[in-house]
Amino acid sequence: MRPGARHKPAGPEDLDGLVALCLAARAESTVGAQLCSPDGAVLREQLGTLLATPGGWVLVGLLDDEIAGFLFGRVVGPSPFVQEVSLHVEALYVGAADRRRGLGHTLLAGALELAEETGATQVYAVPLPGARGMQRFLARLGFAPAAAHRVVAVPTLQRRLAGDPVRAGSRRRGTRGLEDLIARRRQVRTETQTGPVDLRGVQSTLDRAEASDQPADRSSMSRHVRRAVATRRD
Repeated sequence: MRPGARHKPAGPEDLDGLVALCLAARAESTVGAQLCSPDGAVLREQLGTLLATPGGWVLVGLLDDEIAGFLFGRVVGPSPFVQEVSLHVEALYVGAADRRRGLGHTLLAGALELAEETGATQVYAVPLPGARGMQRFLARLGFAPAAAHRVVAVPTLQRRLAGDPVRAGSRRRGTRGLEDLIARRRQVRTETQTGPVDLRGVQSTLDRAEASDQPADRSSMSRHVRRAVATRRD
């Protein structure tokens, strides 16, 4: 931490500065639509709710007593599936003009104090989308990839859940059958290229088929002939 950089818990008097920083982060990000609302009034209401939510924490970073960064976090656990307590840093941002002055370190030091107070054993951090500099900053401090999330749009999930499972299974079986057919054709082409096919057995089969008077027998023999050609058997 450098002189002049400090942090403190956010209060109602800090909402205007936090809204301005959130809008700056949105403008800087390449995926602003996924970051926050562009409406300052909506952001102010959301931040006020976050400040009043139990377990939620907002730290503001100050440089020369001016708000220049923020950290949003929440304490998670214990729960039925998670025994240990952890601190989730959901957003960490420092204004572009105030970087490289130790404010990011100061905010994470505040998160570390919070983790120690709550008994958290791990700190999870989610960099803002598109913030490559923040990714590198966290990596230098020892943060490593922890897990992969899967996401689906609600309309997509609704369509998939409303689909007919029987028809879905039929499509899967049809796809598998097509794959088997392609594999068999490739095998026949490979065997044909490796050497000539012995057609003596095939000709004998054709002679027997022509001598038969029953159409059903001729059809059956034709299937055997095709199978013989495909498998190179008499």
